[in-house]
Amino acid sequence: MIDQILTYNARFVANKEYEPYVTDKFPAKKLAVLTCMDTRLTELLPKALGLRNGDAKIIKNAGGLVLSETDSAIRSLLVGIYELGVQEVMVVHHSTCGACHMSYDEFKPHMLERGISPETLAEWESKGVATWLEGFHDTEASVRRTVDAIVNHPLVPQDVVVRGFIIDSVTGALTEVQ
Repeated sequence: MIDQILTYNARFVANKEYEPYVTDKFPAKKLAVLTCMDTRLTELLPKALGLRNGDAKIIKNAGGLVLSETDSAIRSLLVGIYELGVQEVMVVHHSTCGACHMSYDEFKPHMLERGISPETLAEWESKGVATWLEGFHDTEASVRRTVDAIVNHPLVPQDVVVRGFIIDSVTGALTEVQ
């Protein structure tokens, strides 16, 4: 698959198909969107939000979550705020998210089947991997937790607007979470 992508890319560049996407690194709408990596959102989310290339920083991870004060989502948001002029943040989770019922107990047998040793898993269990790989069970509550984690982060300025939403994975309809 990667070789096919490389072949396509060579044609893409040779034909200058990149030209409609040329922009700079600054989000034109001064917006960052923290969302899930779900493939259904790849094109749906920007189109449903009316975003074009260069309009916003879109930060994706499994579930669109902030798990700690130092995780990569917070790091990316801080870079967006302090280096790229982000003034507003949208947290956008979605309907029927796979992270909604994700659990380490489901991952563990797959990890063992793929060759991760019981000793390695035991070591990681002592480091809290079960909590780290745990999903959430209530999408609205997860949006609220993520918004709160951003709003209450000691390095996020109080003038940054942070709001939370759930997008329908099929229609793109947004519902704000209060």
